[in-house]
Amino acid sequence: MSTILLLTIALSGSAAPAPVPPKAIRFARLWDGGRVVADAVVVVEGNRIVSVGSGAASVPNGAEVIDLRRYTAIPGLIDLHTHMTYYWDRKPGTRPLGVRRRPAVTVYLAQENARRTLESGVTTVRDLGASNDTDLAMRDLIEMGAMRGPRMFVAGQGLSARRGATAPDPAAMRTATEERIKSGVDWIKVYASRGSFDSVETTQTVTFEEMRAIVDTAHAQGRKVAIHSYGASGVRDAVRAGADSVEHGADLDDETLADMAARGTVWVPTIDHNRYYVDAKDEYGFPAEAIPPLQDYIQRNLDSARRAIKAGVRIAMGSDAVFSMFGQNTRELGWFVKAGMTPEQALASATTVPAGLLGAGDRLGRIAAGYLADIVAIEGDPLAKIDVLFTGVRWVMKDGVIEVRSTK
Repeated sequence: MSTILLLTIALSGSAAPAPVPPKAIRFARLWDGGRVVADAVVVVEGNRIVSVGSGAASVPNGAEVIDLRRYTAIPGLIDLHTHMTYYWDRKPGTRPLGVRRRPAVTVYLAQENARRTLESGVTTVRDLGASNDTDLAMRDLIEMGAMRGPRMFVAGQGLSARRGATAPDPAAMRTATEERIKSGVDWIKVYASRGSFDSVETTQTVTFEEMRAIVDTAHAQGRKVAIHSYGASGVRDAVRAGADSVEHGADLDDETLADMAARGTVWVPTIDHNRYYVDAKDEYGFPAEAIPPLQDYIQRNLDSARRAIKAGVRIAMGSDAVFSMFGQNTRELGWFVKAGMTPEQALASATTVPAGLLGAGDRLGRIAAGYLADIVAIEGDPLAKIDVLFTGVRWVMKDGVIEVRSTK
């Protein structure tokens, strides 16, 4: 054996990687998902939190100290309703809608949406509708570390009423659900009514029997179901059918709200997405006559949220972010406070409540030992004023990796 080869073996055997020291992150205060800790210290090893303490004595010897004592810490936020692959480059003379691209190009460009989502403090999303399995590709790339972005729970192409159908067809819905599950989705999304973009039409399009067939099929194979309905009848049937979450919804009656509270159905009102459409009307080229119905729907949606909060319905944050809305993901929480939540309850709607719905309540939604290291630093105190969350995110860690550093 040559001298050079022997030397190479000896060197490789002695060059064991040095252990990575834990990170000790210091904050002025911390909301851990249930309580406030002053002068907080969060110790992170790898992608997990190992301890949460208070004061300098909580900093382990040899730890890398990250001093963020100007800021308030909260758990990484969860947006339960996005469309991450809806990308628009904002070029003059173009509109968000109607652009056709190859799926691989769409996934590549959607990295911009992922970046803006992280910058809003959102480290986990549930994506509820994408074509050509582009959301599955984004999910997998992010999990592999090949793309930066929030972790994704995805639904692929949503199910909707069959074109030309003249009667309910539960069997066809069962088959469609099975096909979606085989494709590798985490959730099943159902479009059970009309209503999208500038349309707030509430006509129900999927029957109770069809919803029940979808829910039973999905649950039997370990998948949960989110049902879109703009109107009250579709929400009522979705709840009765056993949907795990209901998206949108207005004019909800007291009986339906009581049923939701009793069953533990999570409601994702997405109030702010219609505010976004009103503000972005020129980008979309919406006609002037489309705006008053959008504004009216916002108020009806908000009124239902007020009554749902009083009825004890579990409500969660969902932005319904598309195109130029990414980065505004958390503004829904302002509507929740307006509807009667405290700021802490609003934060819970973006942390502990959605974590439970996603089946991840043991690793997401809190800053606690054993949880994934998803932590957001905010300038200001969102427990005193929720609005600071919308513009005050200064630092974001996801899975133990610092994704956002801002010195605004």
